[in-house]
Amino acid sequence: MSKRGERGNEGEGRAAKPLRGRAGRMKNGRGSGRASTGMVRLWGRHAVEAALKNPDRSHRKLWATREGVESLDGELPADFPIEWAQPADLGRLVAKDAPHQGLVLECAPLDDIFLDDVLDGDPLRPVVVLDQVTDPHNVGAIMRSAAAFNACCIVTQDRHAPPESGTLAKSASGALEILPWVRVVNLARALEEIAEAGYWRIGLDGEGQSTLAEALPAGPVALVMGAEGDGMRHNIVQHCDAIARLPISEAMESLNVSNAAAIALYATATRETDGAAQAA
Repeated sequence: MSKRGERGNEGEGRAAKPLRGRAGRMKNGRGSGRASTGMVRLWGRHAVEAALKNPDRSHRKLWATREGVESLDGELPADFPIEWAQPADLGRLVAKDAPHQGLVLECAPLDDIFLDDVLDGDPLRPVVVLDQVTDPHNVGAIMRSAAAFNACCIVTQDRHAPPESGTLAKSASGALEILPWVRVVNLARALEEIAEAGYWRIGLDGEGQSTLAEALPAGPVALVMGAEGDGMRHNIVQHCDAIARLPISEAMESLNVSNAAAIALYATATRETDGAAQAA
């Protein structure tokens, strides 16, 4: 079972219809454009709603339009800090041209998670390992697919991976709040721990001799993917039990890493479903 830590949940809550809360006006109609020190700023309905419902989040403040609040599901505590704003004002709080959908939430980042907290050895729940995938849009999209296919967790390196952010959370569409994200110092060592826990580690590479379907085992699996262009580093390849490819057309050189991850997760889920059906 994942553990986000033991931070208190002061100020957390669920979004409301109808909304109650302490409301104010944005001073001079402008925001700083930056989150407070140590805070994360999230935007967009799915990302904000999921964060409000996450008991492991500590929330500081919600800036919102009336329409944005009306789109949410749930209920906020009566004293939840809300500041009403116009769409243009919210645009100054987030990245340029970010689709905030009338909602901007400032909250504390999630607590660290450790591998031994989440590795459960369930063959139906793969581990996703990303080697130096740095684009927050890609990492967020991979999180969304991993959550959709009931992955155990996603593992990245502390460095050479994007931080928790509004852009990543928006791309994850709520998955950031429900999918355990393990950030490690040494990815090779993490792969050793994953193997010790009984997982078969498959690295995805277009030069793999076997297809993913051929390489997939019956038991727990870890899917390892590298950045577009460079792919997996040599040391990470050396820590994989097999290297496999997706059988794409020769007309295309490669797939976006988030697309490849979605296909690999589907192949893993289908393998397990088919196996369970045959066993039954």
